[in-house]
Amino acid sequence: MSQIVVAQNVHGIILAAENVAIQLNEEGKEVSLKINRLLPLTSHCALLTAGAPEGTEMGNALKSFVQGEKLNDVQELYGAALAFLSTEYDRFMRKKCELLPIDPIHQVSFILAGRTEKDQTMAYRLYFLWTKKKLPRLDGDEISNAFSFPRRMGLEFQLNKMCKEKAPLKEMVKKVVEGLERLKSQGEVGPSFSFGMITQEGYQPLKP
Repeated sequence: MSQIVVAQNVHGIILAAENVAIQLNEEGKEVSLKINRLLPLTSHCALLTAGAPEGTEMGNALKSFVQGEKLNDVQELYGAALAFLSTEYDRFMRKKCELLPIDPIHQVSFILAGRTEKDQTMAYRLYFLWTKKKLPRLDGDEISNAFSFPRRMGLEFQLNKMCKEKAPLKEMVKKVVEGLERLKSQGEVGPSFSFGMITQEGYQPLKP
């Protein structure tokens, strides 16, 4: 499964996503695809996708829906995104199950990141949307500080400490890059990643 890493503190949010996915071809064999898993949704919100490559298509559909509804505040967007992506995922799973039995490779999860104007004491929010109970239903959990998927507890521990110490976002990005480089040297992740940051000024892509 491709790697995603996120963290937030009073300064904003940092985002990292591995740009690879595994898909089954017509013979049922695994093939590797290069995709962009980090998708800006609005001026102050973004979505990361993990799992099946179709998650990116669902994210693009969500972006069109959000723009049509003129949503930008992440707290308003969260409820709409959970309902919309649940419907899209249910449709995807029904279509897949007509052709192939349910496989872990078909699982999709998302992280919604963004800024809210409704709570100035906690302006930045992260939400994990995943199949918490059973396929194909999506549930949501709020992420307090740092999170990785698949879980990298050592990196999360370091990032959580930096979040509580209110470290500058660029220092946190540097820590993530170091962690990913270590995983790359161990053959656990691929060579291509996308990075982004959300601050009071909005979303911006990064090339650390």
